[in-house]
Amino acid sequence: MKNKTLVSTTLASLVAMGSGLTTTAHAVPDQPKFWEKCAGIAKKGKNDCGSLDGKHKCSGMASMHNDPKEWVYVPKGTCAKIVGGKVAKIKPAKN
Repeated sequence: MKNKTLVSTTLASLVAMGSGLTTTAHAVPDQPKFWEKCAGIAKKGKNDCGSLDGKHKCSGMASMHNDPKEWVYVPKGTCAKIVGGKVAKIKPAKN
């Protein structure tokens, strides 16, 4: 009887886990077809690649939050929705 109860409990747990996975899988958006460089929203040390003014050429070098010359990639159409964001350039996503 113990084995039957253990099997029932295990199966119920697996079913519950499976149903949770299917509901969260739909929350992930499709990969963007285009990215935009969004300047003015990068946090200190969290920029993508070089600054717009050529001050440096590496990621992670932003010296202050929300510097208008520092940028991060965001999906196209997102930058304008972020306070302080300004589109610097749009590029196609890699397939």
